[in-house]
Amino acid sequence: MPERVGAGYTATARTLHWLILALLIVQFVFAWTMPDIKRNTPVTTLIGLHFSFGVLILFVAVIRLAYRASHGEPPPEDGIPPWQATSARILHWLLYLLLFVLPILGWINADWRGMPVSFFGLFEMPKIIATRAPGWNWTGDLHSLLATYALLGLVGLHVLAALYHYFFRRDRVLQRMLPGV
Repeated sequence: MPERVGAGYTATARTLHWLILALLIVQFVFAWTMPDIKRNTPVTTLIGLHFSFGVLILFVAVIRLAYRASHGEPPPEDGIPPWQATSARILHWLLYLLLFVLPILGWINADWRGMPVSFFGLFEMPKIIATRAPGWNWTGDLHSLLATYALLGLVGLHVLAALYHYFFRRDRVLQRMLPGV
């Protein structure tokens, strides 16, 4: 039986949650400071770090989803309306989906552009598609749009919901995921 803190998440689940957040913050810093990727843009240090952190996020997301599948989630707090529990579950699964879709779209787009995707220079990821493969030039635009609007929007909604529970409902929904609580 996994170790639970009250009715909250396990220490492993909380660690993976906050690790993903930290990696996403770093990833967005790289994304917003690296040069725009054009037809012949070389892989700069920032672009290489963006690729490496994308691979790392995908790897941690696989671990996180496997852990979630094998350990489940704690039951909702007492008094949470069913529609809130359902909407929270949908929001979490949409976030999980984006943690997979975004790195894969970025990887495909790098392959399409002929840019090698490496993991911090330790090894190069295999190519998913051929350079300039017909019909794949849209992947970079979709990667950017989903990251900027869908991911940031869902994360914002997630944070607002946690703050709503803490400040207005005054329940323990937020505390269940806080480290060290």
